[in-house]
Amino acid sequence: MKQYKKPLSWLLDESASENTHTLKRSLNGFQLLMLGLGVIIGAGLFSLTGPAAGNNAGPAVTLSFIVAGVGCAFAGLCYAEFASMIPVAGSAYTYAYTTMGEQLAWIIGWDLVLEFSVGAATVAISWSNYLVEFLSHYQIYLPAQLVHSPFEAVTLANGVTTHGYFNLPAALVVILMSLILMRGSKGSALWNAIVVSLKVGVVLVFIILGWKYIQPANLTPYIPKNTGTFGEFGVSGILRGAGVIFFVYLGFDIVSTAAQETKNPRRNMPVGILGSLALCTVLFILFAHVLTGLAPYQAFKNSAAPVAIAIAHTPYKWLGQMIILAIIVGYTSVILVDLWGQSRVFYSMSKDGLLPKIFSEVHPRYRTPWKSNILFCIFVSLFAALVPIRVVGEMTSIGTLLAFVIVCGGVWMMRHSMPDAPRAFKTPWVPFVPIMGILTCAVMMAFLPWDTWLRLIIWMAIGMVIYHFYGKKHSKVRQSIKS
Repeated sequence: MKQYKKPLSWLLDESASENTHTLKRSLNGFQLLMLGLGVIIGAGLFSLTGPAAGNNAGPAVTLSFIVAGVGCAFAGLCYAEFASMIPVAGSAYTYAYTTMGEQLAWIIGWDLVLEFSVGAATVAISWSNYLVEFLSHYQIYLPAQLVHSPFEAVTLANGVTTHGYFNLPAALVVILMSLILMRGSKGSALWNAIVVSLKVGVVLVFIILGWKYIQPANLTPYIPKNTGTFGEFGVSGILRGAGVIFFVYLGFDIVSTAAQETKNPRRNMPVGILGSLALCTVLFILFAHVLTGLAPYQAFKNSAAPVAIAIAHTPYKWLGQMIILAIIVGYTSVILVDLWGQSRVFYSMSKDGLLPKIFSEVHPRYRTPWKSNILFCIFVSLFAALVPIRVVGEMTSIGTLLAFVIVCGGVWMMRHSMPDAPRAFKTPWVPFVPIMGILTCAVMMAFLPWDTWLRLIIWMAIGMVIYHFYGKKHSKVRQSIKS
């Protein structure tokens, strides 16, 4: 089967162009670093670390973070080479188009759209739930019908059971983040930097204040004995824990979707990708160590709020409300960056003719794909307002892991097919690093639940129908080759 690859020269020309029809270059290295931190340090850190310890790894959940971090590091090194070499929007989609062909690029792009769009809706619904909980501490109660889906049963204060109308806070936060994005990357990056500073501050407060209350007995045994069931403690539990907490790492790769909006991308893209990954890994390990040191890991087994359990073992009860606030703020930046990444992937796919032109039309003043932002603002906000969170589903990492595998393979392939192409950043130890990235990510994919795979297969089937009936017929690469 003939592989239709996008020529590297096209990408370099696109990167060099700067006019009113292209995305505006306004981000520096620090803003990229904040962008990565903004989506990585989300509420997943506060909610998933405890269950991974209680159900899988015990105190050795810190090792699970290291395993997941190593897998991300291998992929991050490969992403950094591509991002400095091909500094255009689109992330793994663009890289796959250049190295492995159009069909595989479509698969990756379509999968990333699912991760970003449905992920943003899911986080928005959870954001609404945490907001209600936060306000309830101050005797502020929102009408139950306005914070639930019409498909959810709601029990009112008088005991009457009814149904929700729509989840108003979830829709409003999506609309607000979309408006910030439409104004331009610089403004949204500033907002994200403020949010990240608040989130990192809360994580550091938890680590510093909780450190002196760590009980050594809670960390013994460090690696609990396996129960006889694969994935429940022991070495297999550490690996299963790595697959669970990998959700927390999702997002460092989203930095590469902003390549075309970055000043001096050949220098700043590696800084943003590798810097955010390194800083978060250190924070995650320290956070997990304090969490499991404050309370027995068994206490986190079925907890939806593990941090609250840990804080109860300190004299700082007020810290619980701060953590809820941090989760709300954390979700806000995750929604922002998910919507950002989604629109940039669609921008690239539209520029290539695989999707309608409307997704790549740029605002003449703000130089953002504003029509794409509007369309997905409507779609995601309605989804968040009307669909229950159990239907939307938990954000999963399988699509990102698949993208990691393809990026690692792409770097290895391009070293052979284009050895002399300019590379501002070169992945070290090729092919060792790409191979280890592929193997590590593939192992974590294998540990994910079956329904995650089913969701991916169904979404991909829908995407292939669209690609067959629209993408192939309008592909600019195919048209150029045929002409």
